[in-house]
Amino acid sequence: MNIVRQQPYGLLSELQREMDRLFSASPLREDATAALAGGDWQPAVDVREETDRYELYVDLPGVQPDAVDINLEQGVLTISGERTAIDAEEAQQFRRVERPRGRFVRRFSVPDSVDIDQVTARADNGVLKVSIPKLAKVMARRIPVNA
Repeated sequence: MNIVRQQPYGLLSELQREMDRLFSASPLREDATAALAGGDWQPAVDVREETDRYELYVDLPGVQPDAVDINLEQGVLTISGERTAIDAEEAQQFRRVERPRGRFVRRFSVPDSVDIDQVTARADNGVLKVSIPKLAKVMARRIPVNA
């Protein structure tokens, strides 16, 4: 007999996430097609904007860094990967299994004002930190006219 996780308020949580996405003021926001991408689960992501960069913190406990793929193309940052499934023999030793397994995909729209050549990613204690620097703005300067 398998134990199935009940989520009676799952639709309300999904509605809340969608409302947050629609009314988000951040220029770095989740792409509308991310939910349709076909992942088995979605890791939690925090997005922070600094004066010189955007930072994404992605919760990926149990996911090896080499199993994560990060791609920035045509203004869309895609973070995908896979948490390996428990084999049948090991699953029989558990009384309850709640942690999601399988593929995940998260996509975020990235503004044009970022330096895509300087994007870095670092995994530490199950948290993936993606740093996306902003382009240095050209400072206006006064040009004297010589006579």
